[in-house]
Amino acid sequence: METAVRNLFARYQRFFNRALDASASFYASAFIAASPAGVVAGKNDDQLGRIMEQGYERYRATGTKEMRIRDLRLSPIDECHCVAHLAWTAIYSRQDAPDISIDFDVHYLVQKLNGEPKIFGWVSGDEQALLKEYGIV
Repeated sequence: METAVRNLFARYQRFFNRALDASASFYASAFIAASPAGVVAGKNDDQLGRIMEQGYERYRATGTKEMRIRDLRLSPIDECHCVAHLAWTAIYSRQDAPDISIDFDVHYLVQKLNGEPKIFGWVSGDEQALLKEYGIV
């Protein structure tokens, strides 16, 4: 399972960085997300695609150039499930200052069925507060 999950996130990173975009194909048919803003549950449908596009438009508008995985650690739950603890670095370009790198963590819930891992949830910190702290927004 570890190799499959590492490959999933390597593809996720490459896909994201190609055009600051991501695909709903990385996600299970339903998901749950938690952050300091609350908990949301949803389906992998057209609405998710629209929400993802809006999110990536926001990333582009704030100057996000690249997302890099600094570290990936897995906590197995059983033969089909794990938590993937990802340490990310986001690199932002700024017009009047040097690029800035911001480190953050996201914990992804992953299920591997029929040989293919999918993200079915994630827990993240307060992204807006972090971006304010660094003067991005």
